[in-house]
Amino acid sequence: MTQSTEVGPEDRKIITLARSARARNGVPEGAAVRDETGRTYVAGTVALESLNLSALQTAVAMAVASGAKSLEAAAVVTEADAASDADRAAVRDLGGPDTPVLVAGPDGALRATVSAG
Repeated sequence: MTQSTEVGPEDRKIITLARSARARNGVPEGAAVRDETGRTYVAGTVALESLNLSALQTAVAMAVASGAKSLEAAAVVTEADAASDADRAAVRDLGGPDTPVLVAGPDGALRATVSAG
């Protein structure tokens, strides 16, 4: 897992979208993913009695349900210090092990970029 805190404009966009989803919905995490065509999918944590998904798992599921074949990048805005193994696995399943996962704090500041693998 490589770590980086550099971010380009397209990655800044998905961090901003993830941060907005978290704030708008009042959920613990917000996430966004960008597919191979540049489309973005934004989601928050899902916490129902019968279904619990992290924000990143939900965003990946939305991408798959919309026909995405791969991912270019993923971002999660969270209080946690790192993306969970389950989150990285969901990104890896669709995007492959080299897909970058950007982890940002609630203020939008990038903490780390790690590979999904």
